[in-house]
Amino acid sequence: MKRILTILIFPVCWIVNAQVSPKKEVDLERLIDEIFAIQDEDINYEDLYENLAQLYSNQADLNTITEEQLRSLFILNESQIQSFLTYRIEAGPFLSVYELQNITGLTEDIIQKLSPFVTVRDEAMSFNKNLITRILNEKNNYLILRFDRTMEEKKGYKKSTTPSGKYFGSPDRLYTRFQTRRTGDFSLGFTTEKDAGEKITWSPSKKQFGADFVSFHAQVMNKGKIKNLVLGDFQSQFGQGLVLGSAFGIGKNSEAVTTVRRGSLGFLPYTSVYEARYLHGAAMSYALSKRLTLHGMFSSRWRDGSIKQDTTEDSSDLISSFQFTGLHRTPSEIANRSTVQERNIAGVVNYKFKTLDIGALLHQTQFSAPLVPTTNIYNKFYFQGRENTNVGFFLNYSWKNFSFFSEGALTINKGTGVIAGIIGSITSSLDISLLFRKYDRDFYSFYSNALAENSNPQNETGMYWGWKYVFNKKYSFSGYFDLFRFPWLRYRSYTLSNGNEWLARLSYKPSKTISLFLQAREETKVRNNSDHTNLYQTDAGTKRNYWINVDYQINARLSFKTRAQFSTYSLADQHSKGMVLLQDITWNSGKFSVSGRYALFDTDDYDNRLYIYEKDVWLAFSFPAYYGVGVRNYLIFKYSVSKKVDIWLRWAYVSFRDRDTVGSGSEAIEGNIRNDVKFQTRIRL
Repeated sequence: MKRILTILIFPVCWIVNAQVSPKKEVDLERLIDEIFAIQDEDINYEDLYENLAQLYSNQADLNTITEEQLRSLFILNESQIQSFLTYRIEAGPFLSVYELQNITGLTEDIIQKLSPFVTVRDEAMSFNKNLITRILNEKNNYLILRFDRTMEEKKGYKKSTTPSGKYFGSPDRLYTRFQTRRTGDFSLGFTTEKDAGEKITWSPSKKQFGADFVSFHAQVMNKGKIKNLVLGDFQSQFGQGLVLGSAFGIGKNSEAVTTVRRGSLGFLPYTSVYEARYLHGAAMSYALSKRLTLHGMFSSRWRDGSIKQDTTEDSSDLISSFQFTGLHRTPSEIANRSTVQERNIAGVVNYKFKTLDIGALLHQTQFSAPLVPTTNIYNKFYFQGRENTNVGFFLNYSWKNFSFFSEGALTINKGTGVIAGIIGSITSSLDISLLFRKYDRDFYSFYSNALAENSNPQNETGMYWGWKYVFNKKYSFSGYFDLFRFPWLRYRSYTLSNGNEWLARLSYKPSKTISLFLQAREETKVRNNSDHTNLYQTDAGTKRNYWINVDYQINARLSFKTRAQFSTYSLADQHSKGMVLLQDITWNSGKFSVSGRYALFDTDDYDNRLYIYEKDVWLAFSFPAYYGVGVRNYLIFKYSVSKKVDIWLRWAYVSFRDRDTVGSGSEAIEGNIRNDVKFQTRIRL
């Protein structure tokens, strides 16, 4: 009776009290502010984050979601996860998402964060039809058509540009994506993209079929002993991602406890446009018994790389480096396109009993030519050769409100990598995490997303402490402290070194319509000092970041965000700083919504660039680096034409006060202004 009353009464209470529907779309701003790592690397965050957004957009069924899938949402702590699982066992299958309020430890705020990612489906009505009928009748599908371009002419498109820097294609970026899926049953989809400057052409000999990037997948799940079968493009996530990790890994962030442990999710369809970190072929998970599962995969795909000839051995080809941008616009970029064939073979044996999860894995990567990087003083221990093989073992165990996780791996004839940690709830208010990692300088893993200070788990030893303390419904305090050491030289750090990093965040929510957080972060790492004539002279560089953020909702339609973000960087006797002040406004009437931003930024140098999330069209990310002195604005409009058709229009404008040219090289624009427009339509078939 209690469950029936919950289903009947709670939806009304939810809407009246919270004025928020539990079926709202994923809040990407929350993911950025709380879950995603601090952005300091010079990489394409937009494509990386889009991959994770695709995964978050797929709602999981509360009756079939696993413990690992719950952890991968990074919302529930260990105590809440165990309460959820206990409730499902004792009360039986969920009848509605609103039942979440019956679970001990799940507050209204937690339920609102969790609800966009979960649902309850009537499996009896679904699975009494054959697979083809279910696919054709599935309502969870969509087609995305997207167009965007920079309005000003870039140097690469001008007739006067030299051939080496001239772009072959148009300045339009074109994107198409289709997917139909049912969680735990099937998924079908494809994605195509033409970047600005690339050319659409049909040339099988050059491995291009229309758009420059084409991706597709077909997946079926829970078909007898075949628990998962994926054909086409996919990614893998086993153990702690030390050997087999998905394309995007959560790094260190203000959600300092739940994000430390990786979820062992197995094989997942790949639907993003990040062209460097996916697998292509076939992957399957087969249940040998109720507790024992065998996972296997084979991947063969072409990657971008710089090829040179070995003048010492019969002029054979060598790979000097891989290219990760996925851009093929100029003659040199086109020449590096799909030049290296990469094959991956992996097998995982996984045993699960209650909360014990043990696995052994083998992963081998082969290249069509030997990789021989250009020799530098810091890369003496970088991978060289044609083949790399890793063997590993992972063990996870949960006890009451604590979860232990670990993984160890050995690169055959080379070094080892080890990661181990524990997360848990000390009290109902305090959650903690501890993690130790040690990666040898000759440990090589090309598909890892394990937690590391370096971009790859190599040449590093570290110890991480994280915490989150909830004082009451209004106040919480979270953060981490990380100590790390590098036993060999690094890029821009030509000495053995160590460093540290810490972050602290105070959150305050005085009401349901107002939330505020203050955050500080400091990182100290050794870096070459360019002020010295001796290249081997190093000093400790310290980067500091500060955030002040307020979100406030005037009513159900109108909301605001105000943020001040600052940074400083110190190296030897040199000091620099940067800042961004911004104001966001959002108005939502249901069928129509509009969001805008006005931002002022002033940074002394590139070390103080500040990455800040900007609202974008559905499932797209805008994550520019605010660098220099100027003003940046954007407006985004959304209109629901019908229940099946939505359209977006986005305009972004930036004006610099410290330069007469925007960008550099072939991307250079004469003048100090840049305008970008984007149009997207989503059609539910």
